[in-house]
Amino acid sequence: MMSNPATSVDKNDNGAVHNIELPPLSVTGRIERVAEEMPSSDVDALVVTNPTNIRWCTGFTGSAGTLVVRDGQATLISDARYLEQAPIEVEAAGAAVEVTINSRWHQEVARALIGCNRVALEAEHISWAAQLKLDNILPHELVATYDLIAELRSVKDEAELARIAAAASIVDVVLEQCCEHFRQGISELEIAQMLDDGMRGAGAQGPAYETIVAAGANAALPHAKPSNKRLLDGELLVIDVGALLDGYRSDMTRTFMIGEATSKARELYEIVAQAQAAGVAAVKPGALAADIDEACREVISAAGYGEAFTHATGHGVGLDIHELPTVRRDNHAILRQGQVITVEPGIYLSGYGGVRVEDTVAVTASGCRTLTQFPKETSWQ
Repeated sequence: MMSNPATSVDKNDNGAVHNIELPPLSVTGRIERVAEEMPSSDVDALVVTNPTNIRWCTGFTGSAGTLVVRDGQATLISDARYLEQAPIEVEAAGAAVEVTINSRWHQEVARALIGCNRVALEAEHISWAAQLKLDNILPHELVATYDLIAELRSVKDEAELARIAAAASIVDVVLEQCCEHFRQGISELEIAQMLDDGMRGAGAQGPAYETIVAAGANAALPHAKPSNKRLLDGELLVIDVGALLDGYRSDMTRTFMIGEATSKARELYEIVAQAQAAGVAAVKPGALAADIDEACREVISAAGYGEAFTHATGHGVGLDIHELPTVRRDNHAILRQGQVITVEPGIYLSGYGGVRVEDTVAVTASGCRTLTQFPKETSWQ
């Protein structure tokens, strides 16, 4: 399952990405897989309201939709804005789904659920108002499900892997083109705009999330927002950037040194780089997510900075930037071939700055394959 995905990301003589070729994406069989999981929840039907889960099941990319799965079959309900789009996308994706157009979605849901006794809702993704609508019109017992589709989504097929890998390749190229500008005087916002524009110019739909550019003391904030702060020599610069390509996302963090590296900055960087390498080395099918976290945390704690590693080590990546499995110390989920996760330990010192190194990796039959290839020590030679 985990050979190199059939993808092509060509580069011209200047290193720019062009002519991105991706294998066809098919959702055939996914509804059946969802239906197979439903008996474990002891329900007759599932109402799917999370747009990402609907897209994974059907190929439909619209912003308004409800999917009803029962008896191994599915009905997609949307409104008139998607009268043409919904059937076209569903057919192109290979989904065996009936498409119904009606802005009064709850009435169509009621029709689709005739004869059902226990109906599952996605507890983390349905609003209270929507639940009340269903509760008022359905003569069924409503029950909560958690992560039923998210668990299935966590294992990627070859076409999904190809899209994540291609998104990662775009960032590799764009970061290489932009990093020569990371010097004293440029602002965090200017760097973020440069990266975002570069990704779109290289074929991405845009950034996979709000690009993080944090220099100096701002780098001590793991999710700092780019500001008008201008870079100064002697500062650490953390850049967390990913691309969105055909719905799929990549995620990478690199830490740069502005000017000559100080001994303290070099010490922090080497600790985090060693921790990150240990975490990546621990990724393999059968490993626990907690094992990856521990491999990184052990290195940082041994160096005396355990309390400065303030977040989980990683997360799954795919149609969403944060998916299952979460890579943290209390998650004993077993990694499976085809899952894609990040490994991103960090050290954050208030008032000084921070270091984070992150790669997106795909779990293979014997270990993992790193999808994000931009060199980690570009400014540390």
